[in-house]
Amino acid sequence: QVQLVESGGGLVQAGQSLSLACIVDGAIFTTNHMGWFRQAPGKEREWIGTITRAGKAMYADALQGRCTISRDNAKSTVYLQIPSLQPDDTAVYYCNAGVWAEGTSGPQDYWGRGTQVTVSS
Repeated sequence: QVQLVESGGGLVQAGQSLSLACIVDGAIFTTNHMGWFRQAPGKEREWIGTITRAGKAMYADALQGRCTISRDNAKSTVYLQIPSLQPDDTAVYYCNAGVWAEGTSGPQDYWGRGTQVTVSS
C-alpha cells in the first residue's frame, strides 16, 4: 500500500522559513509528478506547485518567486521551501504525487494527510 507522508510542519514565527518534506512510502515502480497544495481556514485547497520527474518545477502565479519545490528521486521525496513566512501562509499543507505502485496497471494520484503550518505574527 502506498502512502505519502509529510513532515516539517508546526508553529513558526512570521519571517521564519518553512521546509516541508514528503516521502512516498510503499512498493512502487516510479513516481511521476510530485507537488504541494495548501488549504487555509475557510478557503478552498490551493495549488502551490508541481515538479516533474525530470526536475522541472511550475508554480502558482501567487507563489511564483516565493517558494521552491525540489525532489530527490532516489529517496522518492519532494520538498517545499518558503522563506519569510507570513500569517497568511497559515494552512494545512498537502503533498500530491502520481505514483505507479507495484501490482497496479498504471500511475494513480495519491495525497498525503497534510501537515499543519501555523504562522504567528
